Amino acid sequence: MMMMAAAASNESPNRDTEDKTSTRRQNEVNKKLKYISLAILVIQNASLILSIRYVRTLPGDHFYTTSAVVMAEVLKVLTCIAIILIEKRGNVKSFISLLYDSIVVQYLDTLKLAVPSLIYTLQNNLQYVAISNLPAATFQVTYQLKILTTALFSVLMLRKSLTKIQWISLVLLFAGVAIVQVEQEGGKQKEAVSANQNYFKGLVSVIISCLSSGFAGVYFEKILKGSSASVWMRNIQLGIFGTLMGLLGMWWNDGAAIAEKGFLFGYTPMVWGVIFNQAFGGLLVAVVVKYADNILKGFATSFSIIVSTITSVYLFGFHVDLIFTLGAGLVIGAVYMYSLPKANTSTSSTSTSSSRHSKGGVSELDAFLPNPKAPGKKKGN
Repeated sequence: MMMMAAAASNESPNRDTEDKTSTRRQNEVNKKLKYISLAILVIQNASLILSIRYVRTLPGDHFYTTSAVVMAEVLKVLTCIAIILIEKRGNVKSFISLLYDSIVVQYLDTLKLAVPSLIYTLQNNLQYVAISNLPAATFQVTYQLKILTTALFSVLMLRKSLTKIQWISLVLLFAGVAIVQVEQEGGKQKEAVSANQNYFKGLVSVIISCLSSGFAGVYFEKILKGSSASVWMRNIQLGIFGTLMGLLGMWWNDGAAIAEKGFLFGYTPMVWGVIFNQAFGGLLVAVVVKYADNILKGFATSFSIIVSTITSVYLFGFHVDLIFTLGAGLVIGAVYMYSLPKANTSTSSTSTSSSRHSKGGVSELDAFLPNPKAPGKKKGN
């Protein structure tokens, strides 16, 4: 007995040492993953907008944006189906049973997603219109208004409270966007008209897109609360409605032209890159956000604006002056301030709470995959 007790006492320090070593290694891995996440978020945020702007300003035949929206929705659905099948370890019977129960049996629950799906489809189409008519840097700065609309809808619909710093950041955000728009109205509208672009049309599109993004994000969060459906299943439901509504919009807007020239008219490798970026960007963001806190997400969004602006100067001849720099600087600072954690709360709860507040602050692909920490998600569904 004494020998066994001595052996156990010797094992205990060894286990403690092993645990500490394992924890230290895990912390080092998580730290590396945070910075990898930051780089991926910056690249995804900036590349989507720049690539859309690039393919929409190239000479020659342009693809139909309505068909691109439909294609992205189809790819999202197929991706979520593949993920659920992997979770079910390839058990097709179990997957079909889950799909039937979630979509058909619980049809009232499924129908609730028709509203955000319609709004997301509208939003995706409006983004193409906005980016086609606005400089990439101007679009990305203005599009941060979705943080403001999301915050306001969160307060109105979910009765959430914002800190003083967050309210101040929203005021700065609005001021920064206003400064950029005043500067653009004065100096860049002629350039847009000469390039067969309509600045006013682009501005109205991005404002409506921000409003729809804020409302749809908060509405979707409200639906997720108390729901047992997994995020993947929710996105299949969203994608089904999104595909149907996208097809309806495509028929209404470009039906005759697509019937004549084909669904894939104007598709090039670059266009396919845009569609894949739009379809899988939300999934990518959700995966990397697991390893990045909310401050890092805010920093990534801010840094992506800088990347977009610098790249736009070289790719599109965008002119940056003092007024634009001031407005963009206010927006970048506001995005970062808004993502700061609340005082007197634990790190974990702050990260979760802040993530919910700043749905709009990561990417326009939030529609694809909401915050994985959102309430209602259960493993194994």
